[in-house]
Order: sequence, then C-alpha cells, then structure tokens
Amino acid sequence: MFKPKTILIVDDEPRTRQGLKNMLEAWGGGRFEVKTADNGRDAITILENEPVHLLITDIRMPEITGLNLVKQLESASLTYKPAVILISGYAEFDYAHQGIQLGVVEYLLKPIRKDKLIEAVEQALEAGEHRNRISRIQRIVDSKLIQATDDMEPVSEPVREALQYVEAHLNEGFGLREVADHVHLNPSYFSVLFKEQMQMTFIEYLTRVRIQKAKELLLQTRLSVAEIAEHVGYQTTKYFNKVFKEYEGHSPGLYRSEVRNQNPEV
Repeated sequence: MFKPKTILIVDDEPRTRQGLKNMLEAWGGGRFEVKTADNGRDAITILENEPVHLLITDIRMPEITGLNLVKQLESASLTYKPAVILISGYAEFDYAHQGIQLGVVEYLLKPIRKDKLIEAVEQALEAGEHRNRISRIQRIVDSKLIQATDDMEPVSEPVREALQYVEAHLNEGFGLREVADHVHLNPSYFSVLFKEQMQMTFIEYLTRVRIQKAKELLLQTRLSVAEIAEHVGYQTTKYFNKVFKEYEGHSPGLYRSEVRNQNPEV
C-alpha cells in the first residue's frame, strides 16, 4: 500500500503555516501528508512518534527556536531523520550559517514564493533520502569485516581456506579447533596466524560473519528469529539474541523493525 511521505511545517504564525501547507498540498497531489505545528514542543512530539521526511521550521519562535529544534533532532530517538528547511522573515545570516553547520538543506526568506519553496522541498527530500540511505547501509554492513577482507593479496593459503570454510559451513556449530584441523594447522599457531593477517581473532571474525548474515536474513526474509539463529549456526535463540545485542545494541527483532521502519521498501 502506498504511504505518502510526511512534511512537517512548524511556524507560530497561522497565516504562514496555512499558506505553506496549501501550496505544498496543491503541488504534491496526494504524494505527501502535510502536517503543521505552531511550536517546537508539539513538533518534537510529532517527530518522536512518526517518521517525518522533511521539516520546514521558522527560526524565530517562542520557547524553542527553529535552530534549537534542529539541534534537538541530533539527540532525539527518531525512526527517520528529516531533511530541514529553515524559514525566516529576516535576513539572519548568522542563523543561516549555524543552520548550514547543523546540516540544514535550505534557508528561505519570507514572503516565500511558491517556485522557490517547491525547488527547496525537492532538493531537501532528495538530500534527506540520500543521507538516510547511507545511514541504513552503515547499519546493515559491518565495516570492520569489509576492512579485514578488502585486500586479500597478503593473506596466506591456510587463512584463505579458513575463510572459505566459514562461508560454506556457517549454519553449523563449529569453532577454532575444527577450522584449524581443516587447514592442517595447530590451533594455537592458526589462532596467531589468523589474528596477524585479519586484524581480529578468529572467534571475532566468525561472530561478525554470523551476525552479518543474520542481519541480511532479518531484512530480506520473513524467517523467525529462532529460524535465523539456526541458519547462522547458533544452537539456542537465547544465546543468539545475547550476541546480536552485544554487537548491534538491539535485539534481532527490534533491529528488524527499526531498519524496516526507516526503509519501508526493505
């Protein structure tokens, strides 16, 4: 089912608020749900309870200014971090500079022309999608694994064979000793060799590969957490949950729901 993106307009001036809402609804043709708030506190409540793709906020507002609102977004627990457009009735260049430092996409002066507003909104939505796409990739991909396997040229044949064994037997319960036997090396020597060439212990590597595969299955399949635990070589779901949380900061179930909320196409 199609779900429109949400644009939130925050301005304590009713005429400006409604005028921007009317312009965006007429332009969007149902592609966007345009919400409004007349103060920063209400805006934060909306942002914390549902995904907002674009925030358009006045700079000068009582209690919480537009800049303070943007600053609070950095520490807020949001399912989706919105792109931001600042608006103002004054040429407040110092505020504009602060906004740029905070990642604000555009700064518009009132009265706002429709063509300028639409151009800024299109750019902001594109920038926001790009930023959130990068954020999602960072949450899915294990950068330490990528770094470890980026240059395989200096890696010895026994370690290469060990990596291939891990890939082929990931759904099985095995440890360092089984892999050392497979590559015909003493476990102690194999352990030292692996850490020297891969910049991490064998157990850490194996765990990271298991967790990486688990994340892929969580996002690309409808398998239960228990089934995924079995697929990546954990004998109990409880232990899988414990390890996953140690590496990702969330349980597998929460990880799945959070990333899917950020990217409904997943």
